[in-house]
Amino acid sequence: MSRSWLITGCSSGLGAALADAVAAAGDRVLATARRPESLTPLTDRHPDLVRTAACDVRDTAACEAAVATAIDAFGRIDVLVNNAGYGVFGAVEEIDDDALAAQLDTNLGGPWRITRAALPHLRAAGSGHILMVSSTAAGIAYPGLGAYNASKAALEGLAETLAGEVAAFGIGVTILEPGGYATGYGASLDSRRTPIEAYAPITQAMEAGIASLAGGGPGIGQPQEFAAVVLELVESGARPMRLPVGAGVATELLEAWDRRREDMLDAERPCTAAPAAPLPLR
Repeated sequence: MSRSWLITGCSSGLGAALADAVAAAGDRVLATARRPESLTPLTDRHPDLVRTAACDVRDTAACEAAVATAIDAFGRIDVLVNNAGYGVFGAVEEIDDDALAAQLDTNLGGPWRITRAALPHLRAAGSGHILMVSSTAAGIAYPGLGAYNASKAALEGLAETLAGEVAAFGIGVTILEPGGYATGYGASLDSRRTPIEAYAPITQAMEAGIASLAGGGPGIGQPQEFAAVVLELVESGARPMRLPVGAGVATELLEAWDRRREDMLDAERPCTAAPAAPLPLR
């Protein structure tokens, strides 16, 4: 029996590739984008399997409407993919409150809203798989991407909490942690910031590196490869808490965790070498 998917952020990049692969595999998909006209090539290729909806994930009503459209069209949602997002670029000192709030509202608030809208249907069905598209940035703090790093780390905190809350209802949650892919991510970075010259040696190199992703090259994956991994995961029925996606990604994340572990052990040793001094009582 075919599955029914709801995927956000399908106008380009990983979301577009995944929606196309899902339909090509014979599953039904509600593909969303802020501008649904950008999804016309997708519906032209799969007119019988793809439905579309306008959805800005910053808008609660739009998220609720997208879920309702999927239920009306397919009767259920088997797989929810929270993919919509973008990056704010700039050193921490360069990012103002508005840019930070917008980053968190999209990358954290968006998945929260649409998941909240879908959960009553998933609980009623007693099944479902929620996929959160995170990033290696959640575990590896890239300079110049503080707002983005923070949004993805927060997204993973949401996903882990959610997994503990919904497991009893037959709902699985998986965090997808993709590495570098040849998408328009670099071109779509929000770099509205007040540049501070002191950070230029760091930010300029990072910005150039991000921009180079679109051209592909060694170590840079293609969106279709990401889509194939996600489709294989869902078809397998497995529901791991985390799935690194991309060549070398698991190694990079494990190395980052090892560094954290060593930091904690290094900090713990002097703290446990001598008993703590008693607190002064008055």
